[in-house]
Amino acid sequence: MPHLAAADQAAVKQMLREVLVGREDPEGFFAMCVSVLGHQETRSQFLSIIKPLSSANIRLHSVLSSIYQEYFSKTEDDDLELALALSLLEMKDHQMSTPNQFPMQPGVTNNASTVLLNSNPKSQRNSCTQQEHVDGRGKSSLTAQSRSSSKETFPMTNTHKSPHVENVDNQSLGTSQTLYVPESSTSFSIPNTASVSDQMMKGGDVNLSGKPRCSKKRRQRRKAAVQQIVGLTRSPSAPPPVLLWFRRDLRLCDNPALIRSLELGAPVIPVFIWSPEEEEGPGVTVAMGGACKYWLHQALSCFCASLEQIGSHLVFLKASVGGSKDGSSLHTLKTLVKETGAQTVMANALYEPWLKERDDVVFSALQKEGVECKIFHSYCLRDPFSVSTEGVGLRGIGSVSHFMSCCKQNPGAAVGAPLDPPVSLPSPAHWPQGVLLDALGLARMPRRKDGTIIDWASNIRKSWDFSEDGAHARLEAFLHDGVYRYEKESGRADAPNTSCLSPYLHFGQLSPRWLLWDAKGARCRPPKFQRKLAWRDLAYWQLTLFPDLPWESLRPPYKALHWSTDRSHLKAWQKGKTGYPLVDAAMRQLWLTGWMNNYMRHVVASFLIAYLHLPWQEGYRWFQDTLVDADVAIDAMMWQNGGMCGLDHWNFVMHPVDAAMTCDPYGSYVRKWCPELADLPDELIHKPWKCPASMLRRAGVVFGQTYPERIVTDLEEQRSKSLQDVALVRKQFQQYVDKRSGCDLVPLPKRLVSEALGLSHWDGAVVTEGKQFLLPVITRMEFKHQLEDPEADTASNPYNAVLKGYVSRKRDETVAFLNERDFTASVMYEGAQRQERLERDYRRMEGLPLSPSTRGRARRTPTAKDKFSVVPGGAIASTH
Repeated sequence: MPHLAAADQAAVKQMLREVLVGREDPEGFFAMCVSVLGHQETRSQFLSIIKPLSSANIRLHSVLSSIYQEYFSKTEDDDLELALALSLLEMKDHQMSTPNQFPMQPGVTNNASTVLLNSNPKSQRNSCTQQEHVDGRGKSSLTAQSRSSSKETFPMTNTHKSPHVENVDNQSLGTSQTLYVPESSTSFSIPNTASVSDQMMKGGDVNLSGKPRCSKKRRQRRKAAVQQIVGLTRSPSAPPPVLLWFRRDLRLCDNPALIRSLELGAPVIPVFIWSPEEEEGPGVTVAMGGACKYWLHQALSCFCASLEQIGSHLVFLKASVGGSKDGSSLHTLKTLVKETGAQTVMANALYEPWLKERDDVVFSALQKEGVECKIFHSYCLRDPFSVSTEGVGLRGIGSVSHFMSCCKQNPGAAVGAPLDPPVSLPSPAHWPQGVLLDALGLARMPRRKDGTIIDWASNIRKSWDFSEDGAHARLEAFLHDGVYRYEKESGRADAPNTSCLSPYLHFGQLSPRWLLWDAKGARCRPPKFQRKLAWRDLAYWQLTLFPDLPWESLRPPYKALHWSTDRSHLKAWQKGKTGYPLVDAAMRQLWLTGWMNNYMRHVVASFLIAYLHLPWQEGYRWFQDTLVDADVAIDAMMWQNGGMCGLDHWNFVMHPVDAAMTCDPYGSYVRKWCPELADLPDELIHKPWKCPASMLRRAGVVFGQTYPERIVTDLEEQRSKSLQDVALVRKQFQQYVDKRSGCDLVPLPKRLVSEALGLSHWDGAVVTEGKQFLLPVITRMEFKHQLEDPEADTASNPYNAVLKGYVSRKRDETVAFLNERDFTASVMYEGAQRQERLERDYRRMEGLPLSPSTRGRARRTPTAKDKFSVVPGGAIASTH
């Protein structure tokens, strides 16, 4: 475009980008060129402007070329006829607005109608475009008119179907491929739009890798498009529909499968198949507990409403294994393909090993029948099956730092920018028969003997917004408030310092890419918050390496631990009646709201394992049943590490009383969830058994009646038994203990062995079934010391893993500070005394008057709410 002005050139480039990414239609682009460049410049320069499209996007090039040819092929008689018709229409409108001054002329009106009815609609639109330019009318009305005419411009597109499964990373779908769906039922496909745009727009200044900037005009345009598109009927001759299989991706924003389904230009049928047998997997995973099912029910209802707003809806299907040799989901999809005539199935990937195996079987069977299957990666930032330890090694495996090093050393596809939601979904002429959402049985409530319903989820409904908009609202609120305190105070249970986004991430109502992008774009970017997404990916990586992670200990000796069998202790822990207020408050919050923050999960897990010595599998199953964000991979990794048998088991133990100094120093959290203790003072609310009898009477606390007795009284004795049990099993299975370092040895899966040996595939001659490769893993120091004397108690072990609370730790820091300050102050004071003595002696020798004695200056005491962090006064005494 050598003859164009810089401003005009930039405007044309920008609009061409909009056409490439589907946000503007070709007629609108052509109309803008006519308006900006003028009639003669458009005639001479337009074909050179669109010339790069002839090799990159032939279909779009042909559409623009046809518009150009049609516009400039009109004769002067056509222009004159149209101009006459427009002038007559304007005269008619003016006469109707002023009937008394200008009487209507029937002949003229009929003539104008005849001219308009006999003219070609497309020619009319193009001529109107030219006329508006000649008359100098507004560009906005011109573009709007051209955009509204795109329904007749876009012909049908029938994409060739190839019977293969295509795996596509979510990173390949960036901002440059955000699709604007025109008002017709079909659209042209845009292959490799980002590269085409880079090839054509080397001189441009638009960053296509950045986050989509959704301007006000663009939002208004989408809103108007939705109002125009929703409810359009589809042509019976439309291409075969696309089955869009929703699982844990219940969102419109940043949904790669949803956006790619629109590029085929075919009707889209969103379906959700509920198959509880497949969700559970081979072992005891409790993949869908009661709280999770209830959230899923509400999320599906909200997502169906969102689809209805863009002209579609979600088809619910309940699969059943009975009577189907193919498996439930496969049988259901085959039935749908036959009923709808669909030739393409799209879905976002799931990473649980049993679900991935199910998906592989389903897509393999469908492709044999000629159905094209495409799967996209968006549930994690990194596909866990693509993570490799090559170049990093296995030392430190299980830690998040090792995992992040693996991802940096072996990078996959770029994360990319989030995708905008579509403005509409083309619907089919005939919808398949589905079932009601209630028929899935996800929110079924128990009944009493008298027939009344037990609504156990009433508090969960009050605590959460289950919609995608609710997820974005929580994220926005967190980035404006809690994120500034997250780095140092995320453990506080008495303050909203956490994001509470975990259930939305689990059900795919918020994508991790969207969350990461917004977190990086926030004014405060705490690394700790961004590392949480790495922990999430680490959990799924471990699950892919160890499919039995939810039910079997990774460290072989720990399978033989002699766990307690006291079911009364387990029931008390589950119901929040242990007699320890912090633990009880957390478990009651879990039961009522389906959630607790990460610090409190560590507290209750430590109490169950280290002090009650109950198996970690019991805690895992309870969490899976009661958490609304119950995630098999994350919960299994956490409980394995807490149960001392994970790859990166905890090197700490949370004390049920001392931990309150960190998460609830003033007792606000306990007062909220244990109101029977609300009248106790802050210093004793976490240990009410130390309160005087008179104080308990005034507070109305009666142990065993208003508040339960402690189920265990000697915590140190309980922990000693746990340590002794660990030492005994490690001594019994010494083949799994490294003699040099004292670390536990864990059998490696074949995949890690192959990577360690530098094999590109599993070599059966090297990696055999009967041979184990053992790897030393991180082991707690007190376990190594306890191995020397398994019968020793915790008092004799120099490596105490019990964490002190924040206030206790602050007190220790204060004491150390005072000691250092007192030493420094004493040295400085001695120097000052020596200087004063020399000065005094000098004045006496010279006969000068003595200087007045200095008086001690008052020291300002720092103010703080936490009385334990206030430096004690009177540490420095002034001497006269």
